[in-house]
Amino acid sequence: MLNIANFSKLYYTGDTLPPVQNRTLMKTEMFSSLRVIHGVAVRTALSVAVSVALATSFATAPVDAFAKTTTSKSTKKLAKGAVAAPQAKSVKSSKVAARTAKGAKGAKVAQVAAVQDDETPRATRRHRVSYRMDARGRRAAVRSVAFQPRPPTVGQAFGLHETPDSLALRSSVAYVVDQNTAETLFDKNSRAVVPIASITKLMTAMVVLDSKAPLTEDIAVTDEDRDYEKFTGSRLSVGSELNREDMLHIALMASENRAAAALSRYYPNGRPGFIAAMNAKAKMLGMTDTHFENSTGLTSQNVSSARDLVKMVNAAYQYPLIRKFSTDRSYDVFTGKRNIAYNSTNALIRNPSWDIGLQKTGFINEAGECMVMQTTIHGRPVVMVLLDSSGKYSRFADAGRLRGFLESETAGAGEPHITSADAGGGGT
Repeated sequence: MLNIANFSKLYYTGDTLPPVQNRTLMKTEMFSSLRVIHGVAVRTALSVAVSVALATSFATAPVDAFAKTTTSKSTKKLAKGAVAAPQAKSVKSSKVAARTAKGAKGAKVAQVAAVQDDETPRATRRHRVSYRMDARGRRAAVRSVAFQPRPPTVGQAFGLHETPDSLALRSSVAYVVDQNTAETLFDKNSRAVVPIASITKLMTAMVVLDSKAPLTEDIAVTDEDRDYEKFTGSRLSVGSELNREDMLHIALMASENRAAAALSRYYPNGRPGFIAAMNAKAKMLGMTDTHFENSTGLTSQNVSSARDLVKMVNAAYQYPLIRKFSTDRSYDVFTGKRNIAYNSTNALIRNPSWDIGLQKTGFINEAGECMVMQTTIHGRPVVMVLLDSSGKYSRFADAGRLRGFLESETAGAGEPHITSADAGGGGT
């Protein structure tokens, strides 16, 4: 029988075993090797199992178990970092958190936020931080712009817009008369005295032409022609030179304010004499509700009523040059420095369905959108006045409503279509 002691004796002495004992020894050696391999495999399996168990326990552990730190810097990182995020993403989140804390209120607010991070579960604390980026990827500054609404017009201040009319016009003053018979076809607040803005330039043109000054004389724009009341701009720069005819042309067609101002300054008695001539002309025409303070209309002190403006349109219609210049679509001038292309301020001029013989538009805040014109509707020449309209294009839309109304009423009604408080004669 072979035992461990005999095996050791034989192994160290070198004695030879019988064949049977030799086979037994070989089996014993093989069995011993298998036990060693089995032990190694078991230890490896146990090690792998323990590693898997630990990894699983870390993955399923509550987030709060790893969120507690003693430094505010680590707290900021964890407050903005994603759960189980890679280290690079955590670093990026910490930078965003640092910027946010700095922009919030400084170190004090950041410290309070850190305390809240320790006391509030992460799942209930979700913040979104966004930055406006420019085309190059840098943060762009966000600027606040103060918005100030447009002040009310004179008509709005006196409640003229509250006057009802059958067409629901956006203009607080609307007046249409037959040019041949002076018959009133539509009336809404026609007696109201309101600012008229650049409609003033019709009177400016009449005074210029009445002076008989040569139209070919050159006129220069100076600092005196700037708008020092409304501070409006102009395409006609200081130093520009045009002849009187071109100045008159762009003043009527494109409502060029510096052209109108320069024309008044070149009057024989200067600008004061020109303004006096304007008021004298208004008085001669029977415009009792009208007063002028300048030649451009850039003042709320240039006032009139719709009834007076019908008289002014009829008078201006007698000047062929005013009819031509006011109804041109476009006109180019050379100022001595450059060419300037001007276009009409009246969109209806470019509409072939309208037959307009004379027109003028105007606008300042106190006057609203204004327009006067002589036009032919269904074979009848009429003068149309629209004042204090609210909206950039509302005056043109109101003109279309009035034209439709007149076309539908041409079948011999024979009486004025009064639709305002002026029916009683007192007006506003």
